[in-house]
Amino acid sequence: MASKPTSGNGGMASDTKTPANSGTGGGILGDKATSGGAAEAVGGQANAFDAQGAVGKHFTADGAIGGTAEAIGGPLSKDGAIGKQFTTGGAIGGTVQEKLGGSK
Repeated sequence: MASKPTSGNGGMASDTKTPANSGTGGGILGDKATSGGAAEAVGGQANAFDAQGAVGKHFTADGAIGGTAEAIGGPLSKDGAIGKQFTTGGAIGGTVQEKLGGSK
């Protein structure tokens, strides 16, 4: 059975503007998240995912999550094979810092 042809890019729900999606530019927080960073998108306020933010600070070596990993040590410490990935220079932590973190 053949499907009906659709207009646009395949009939995506985002093609139809509604009050719920009218302010979105295709990305998280509209165009601001993709053009100027998440910190700019929230009006320059402190970003929760920044290394010093409300969420990010828990992943540092002194935070609740990072501190527990430091106490366990070994591969989970900030210099270990797993832990170093969560630092601001690591693959995971660095990506979060770059994409979601921001200046205060």
